[in-house]
Amino acid sequence: MEFKKLIDRTKETDRIKSALHRDSTQFIVVYGRRRIGKSTLIKHIVNAQEHAVYFLSDTSAETVQRAAFAKSVAEVIEGFDKVVYPDWESLFRSLNNQLSERILVCMDEFPYLVKSCETLLSVIQKLLNEKMLKFDLLLCGSSQQLMHGYVLNRQSPLYGLANEIIKMRPIAAQYMSEAMECDASQAVEEFAIWGGVPRYWELRRDYPDRETAIRKVLLDPQGPLMEEPQRLLRDDMRDTVQASTLLTLIGNGANKISEIAAKAGKEASTLSEPLAKLRDLGYVCREVPFGDNLKKSKKGLYHISDSLLRFHYQFIVPYRSILELGKTDTVMQVVQTQLPQFYGQCWELLCRDYVSGNIMYGVAYGMASRWWGRIFPPQDGKDGRMVELDVVAESLDKKHILIGECKWTHNDSADRLMAALHEKAKYLPFIKRGQEVHLVLFLKEQPNCMTGNVRIVLPDDVMGT
Repeated sequence: MEFKKLIDRTKETDRIKSALHRDSTQFIVVYGRRRIGKSTLIKHIVNAQEHAVYFLSDTSAETVQRAAFAKSVAEVIEGFDKVVYPDWESLFRSLNNQLSERILVCMDEFPYLVKSCETLLSVIQKLLNEKMLKFDLLLCGSSQQLMHGYVLNRQSPLYGLANEIIKMRPIAAQYMSEAMECDASQAVEEFAIWGGVPRYWELRRDYPDRETAIRKVLLDPQGPLMEEPQRLLRDDMRDTVQASTLLTLIGNGANKISEIAAKAGKEASTLSEPLAKLRDLGYVCREVPFGDNLKKSKKGLYHISDSLLRFHYQFIVPYRSILELGKTDTVMQVVQTQLPQFYGQCWELLCRDYVSGNIMYGVAYGMASRWWGRIFPPQDGKDGRMVELDVVAESLDKKHILIGECKWTHNDSADRLMAALHEKAKYLPFIKRGQEVHLVLFLKEQPNCMTGNVRIVLPDDVMGT
């Protein structure tokens, strides 16, 4: 099944359509990771226009691409492809001169065009600066690094010229139930594996159940997503070997930069740049305990933030040789054993996102995060004990603090979980004098053994179903 209708792309669509209704012609840039739905969005926009040119570039030589582009223009201007254009400037000027009305021109996978003709950026800059164009120009590309460099780098000829720059991000988890036609609990588990990339959702929908989809799409050496991580890294990382090594180490439990460096055989200082790049791309995140300064904290931990990459580097890379031998059942057994914990990690992330900036029980909260550290109950002596909290958020007025426990298990005792959470809360060092503490349980299902007035958040709440 293809998702013919756009899911969660209202803001992007409205921004582009609003730009196209302005009095002057517009220069619009759309970029984002591969398979995020850029082309689907653009085609949706193109189909809504009375006259528009859509061109998908490739790795062909410059002359071949110009001829192909002229054929696309010929759909709007009859006979436009009968002429051989010696360069891009003459082609664009001829297009402009022959237009009797304003149209939209979309150039998809634009980085391929620039690779075939390095002067193309300067040509477009010249035409835009003349402010004589009769067509709106929309450029789109998958390479986040290149597209960012074309329009946001001060050294680029196109810097500062775009009327709209739209970075397409993964679809929010709250749309998974609609896309997969499943309940909220199933949506959490599906999102944990496929993330917010619409093409991955389409591939999942080709199979009747999740296990079959995992086997055929992710674990099969010939599966459509087996090489996806390497393609993503090739798009945007100069050193894909180093990037893959870092993701492998992080995906298998090396979360401190000192641990990552030791296992990679590198100095920690040499990893700051590639880790920062992976963070910018949205593949890795660095978290610090609640209350710590993100830039100054020495307690930062790295995690893979992209669902597909997290699955790939945890379950596929360590067992790639076994999978190549066709022993899918062996690896699937490992996957099934660890999936509950894998789902639980995603549930924690979704719960923190749910709290962040939300109004809960009449209180508006800021960004939620984890906390880990030492507390000192009298019974534990001077050494205290280490504890972790899944969700911590302070209210915007600083008068309230929310502390939450996340569980993705069956038959939980709310009384037991709440008692343990209450015991931890009594000794937390970051709670300020006079702050009202709110304890919340984020659970997979309605708990048993609930005698008191316990605040429970369930998947229906988090997933908005």
